[in-house]
Parts: sequence; C-alpha cells; structure tokens
Amino acid sequence: MLRMEMHLHTQYSIDSYLKLDTIIKVCQRKGINAIAVTDHGTIEGAERLREKIEKKNANIKVITGEEIFTTKGEIIGLFLKERIPYSLSPEETIRRIKEQEGLVYIPHPFIPLIANSLGEELYEFSKKIDIVEVFNARSFFRRSGKRASQFAQDNGIVTAAGSDAHFASEIGNAYMELEDFNSPQEFLRNLKEAKTIIKGRGWLFSPLSYAILFLSKIRGKDKLL
Repeated sequence: MLRMEMHLHTQYSIDSYLKLDTIIKVCQRKGINAIAVTDHGTIEGAERLREKIEKKNANIKVITGEEIFTTKGEIIGLFLKERIPYSLSPEETIRRIKEQEGLVYIPHPFIPLIANSLGEELYEFSKKIDIVEVFNARSFFRRSGKRASQFAQDNGIVTAAGSDAHFASEIGNAYMELEDFNSPQEFLRNLKEAKTIIKGRGWLFSPLSYAILFLSKIRGKDKLL
C-alpha cells in the first residue's frame, strides 16, 4: 500500500525552496512512500529527486508532474516525459499531456480570488479530465472543495486530495492511500479506490508562498514564465 503525496513543489519550482534531501528525510519520517512532484514550469525537480532517491536507496516512488499556467488557469500533468510550456490554452495543454500518455489533474478548482484556479471553464473540457483535486490543504475555502466534488461526481471523474506542499512542514498534510501501480492507467484505477487521509492544513504558509512567487519574479527565478 502506498501513501501518496499528490501535490508537492521542490526547490526547482518558482515559488518553493524545498530542498530534495529535506523532502526525502521528511517523507521517510512521516511514512510517505510515493510523491507526485508538480513543480511550476519544470519537470527537473522530479527527475533530480528520483536520482537522489535511487542513490540513497530510499523506498519512495516518484511521479513526474508539472503544474502548468494556461491562459485560463492551472492544470497539472502527471507521468510526463517532457516539460509543457506556459500560456497555452487549456485545450492545447491537455492535448500535449495526453500526447505524452499522461494524466490531466486539475488542482484547487473553483477557488475564488485566485486567478490561477480554473472554474466554469472546466465544463468545456470535462470529458478530457482524469483527476480533480477536491481537497487542497492550503485552501481556506471549503465550499470550493464541495463544488469540486460535485463536479467530479457529475462527470465521473476520479478525485484526489493534496497538500500542495511548498514547505517541509506541509508534506503529508493530505495524502492518498492506494495500491501500487506500474502505469498511468493502473494508477488511475487504483486512485479511484483510494482512501483520503487528512492530517493538517497549511493555511499560514499560503500568503508566504505567494510572496515568494512575487519576489521570484523580481529575482528572475521565473524565466520560464
């Protein structure tokens, strides 16, 4: 059985400075043995983390993902082989994820006041979505989670919960318990039967990570934008 962190950012993400060694150490301490690395604009963090895990012989499974800024909001691609650029339409972003045989994962939808969250636009391409995040440990807005759950139920979409971890203390705030998998489609089938575990929330860190994102733009860390 895997304890899977579905939404995590490393030091390679534009709004996180979470070091790879720290991720491994915290996951081992908290019993997290699978991670979807979802850095903004890059898959390098996932690749480097996998290399470190292999060198340390740590028993942690890594899914290569990317949280992608589209023209209407963010979409996560899972099981990617190549980075997908920013500022494409949601439809084109989804096409490129599927082209890599990846899965389309919608993070923190229907959250008000956050420009990077998809909302009503989801209905335009609901048939192409594989997973919807119905609990995000950083979100203040419980109503958005209920709406996401209803959207997923109405459209027959698999649901998930994630920590959206940017800091060490946030790792494992929300994770999924599921059977092991060897392919994207097996992962999706197992996720459908998974158990959601909620351990905490990272509300206090959300404003800080937005401040880091702003400062990163000034410092030029986000050249991929």
